[in-house]
Amino acid sequence: MKFQDHKDRALYIAVFVLIILASLDLIGQLREFLFDMWDIVWAILLPLVVSIIATYVLRPVVDALVARKVPRTLSILIIYAILAIFLTVIFLNALPLLSLQIQAFIRQLPGYVAAIDDLIDRLSFATRILPNGVRVALEKTLNSAESDLLGGLSRTLIGVKDMVSGAIQAFIVPFLVFYLLKDYSLFTALLVRVFPKRSRKTVEEILERIDQSLGRYVRGQLFVMLLVGVATFIGMLIVGMPYALMLSLIVALTNIIPYIGPFIGAAPALFMALGVSHVMLFKVLLVNLVVQQLEGNIFSPWIMGKTMNLHPLLILLAVMFAGEVAGVAGLIFAVPIVAVLKVIFDHVSHHAMEK
Repeated sequence: MKFQDHKDRALYIAVFVLIILASLDLIGQLREFLFDMWDIVWAILLPLVVSIIATYVLRPVVDALVARKVPRTLSILIIYAILAIFLTVIFLNALPLLSLQIQAFIRQLPGYVAAIDDLIDRLSFATRILPNGVRVALEKTLNSAESDLLGGLSRTLIGVKDMVSGAIQAFIVPFLVFYLLKDYSLFTALLVRVFPKRSRKTVEEILERIDQSLGRYVRGQLFVMLLVGVATFIGMLIVGMPYALMLSLIVALTNIIPYIGPFIGAAPALFMALGVSHVMLFKVLLVNLVVQQLEGNIFSPWIMGKTMNLHPLLILLAVMFAGEVAGVAGLIFAVPIVAVLKVIFDHVSHHAMEK
């Protein structure tokens, strides 16, 4: 296919967009069925997805050791040993503190709720001077906000419980990572062989570009999360906010969701600060604003650069759609999935224009 003018190219793009829209409409109609299937598929895919992420993080180190004439299997075992020592030290030092903070938070949660109830009562009393319609609407908004906060907190705690109960699945992850690191090229070759011979070279090129793009994104995103978590922890300690480690961990984990993640991560800290005092609320808000400025202007540009090369509007739309379809998992994996589709689209459109 060879484009004669801009009309041919516009037609090609229009057809592609229509196909995408039709696919989205079909997905919407099959939503309930897909949700049921997703629960089953995700239980199988989760260990594999975690293993692939860990493989992207560790593979550069393994390749560096292999380049120094260390056998690949021995390189992996050396990294595993170092990681085991590192994680043991972290767990022995940080896990008890985190556990104590979570237990203390659960014990004091009724006090935070009572303090927020008292604040809402005072606000309701202060609004009596307002017109009746405005006052009723404002009271409904305040009550709805309280209910949403408590509901969100409850869902978060249930999610943590589910993650802990699913720890048995994590047992298989080290074995999957080992074989992915050891036989990565073999798995890639097997995947390429599924396609016809005339398409294998193109598939190899696409897989290589996807591998490079996702590898940079995963490693960069995890490093940014680490920096955000450390910066938030230091800020919480400076302002004297209780449960600094627990709250900074939440901020770090939610930072993986583009644009809206920082707001989700800051919500529990602001909720708890509101139960302490108005001054603490302002301090915690200031800490989160400073950290997000550091992340947006220093951490991400320095580490990530233009790794994904995706427009912010496209990312936001992808996150919103994936969140509706797949919940938290969709929010997390929306950007990598769009990046893979973009690599495929760019490669196919480039070759189509050359023909």
